[in-house]
Amino acid sequence: MQILDGKIAAAAVRESLKTEVSQLKAQGKRAPHLAVILVGNNGASETYVASKQKNSLEIGFLSTLVRLDATVSEEILLSEIESLNNDATVDGILVQLPLPKHISEQKVIETINPNKDVDGFHPVSAGNLVLGIPTFIPATPYGIMLMLEHYNIPTKGKHAVVIGRSNIVGRPMSILLSSNLPYGNCTVTICHSHTPNLKELCLQGDIVVAALGRPGFVKEDMIKDGAVVIDVGITRVPDETKKSGFRIAGDVDFENVAPKTSYITPVPGGVGLMTIAGLLKNTLVAYKKAEGIE
Repeated sequence: MQILDGKIAAAAVRESLKTEVSQLKAQGKRAPHLAVILVGNNGASETYVASKQKNSLEIGFLSTLVRLDATVSEEILLSEIESLNNDATVDGILVQLPLPKHISEQKVIETINPNKDVDGFHPVSAGNLVLGIPTFIPATPYGIMLMLEHYNIPTKGKHAVVIGRSNIVGRPMSILLSSNLPYGNCTVTICHSHTPNLKELCLQGDIVVAALGRPGFVKEDMIKDGAVVIDVGITRVPDETKKSGFRIAGDVDFENVAPKTSYITPVPGGVGLMTIAGLLKNTLVAYKKAEGIE
């Protein structure tokens, strides 16, 4: 069993990006610019945004944070997005989810200029992904693909089982793994809450991606010997022994599942770090398009 360490893989991506950005600046070009909108003060969102900003600055990007109160109107939020859409110095726009209930997430996503959609959630990005047209890939699935590449995990001809069908992870993950890509060409099964024989299907998986948001859901008896297990779950579970009052748990019962696997991601320290790597790579792509750089 080998740990797929997100710290190591993400550091490699960041170093590559840092080198490229440094070269661009040496040629007299401006720095790529990522703008993040944070609505309210959700603890998890604050942590994610702080990490995204820190990583952006470390590799030489410009980073702008737009903070809005949780009571902000949808109209004002959309106006802020339009302002960033029209700012030629901003390459990527990210609105941190989740949003307050009075704001339509879909409307917000659709308002972002598709050319600046570094989260890969816009319908144009989703449609291009399905059609196999180069596009912005949702950051978490992109990060997983980068991790498979970093550790050179064989995927061609493998049976991949994806648990979860969200537009953020499950669906795009299934498309990428089944696509004709260096780390694709899998036969993919998507499982969800209405899948009657979930355990039996998981046991067939050479690669199992757990993305359902239920801590410890994937048990030892659901994974075959030698499988590659990618745990996308990240849930705050109450824990009085922790100073914070909670611990971060994945969707996989790591302690019992890990010994059966050939490769497995930890939580934390796995996919979450790669999500940011995917976001940064998307931002550089957006920048190059805006600047006309091949």
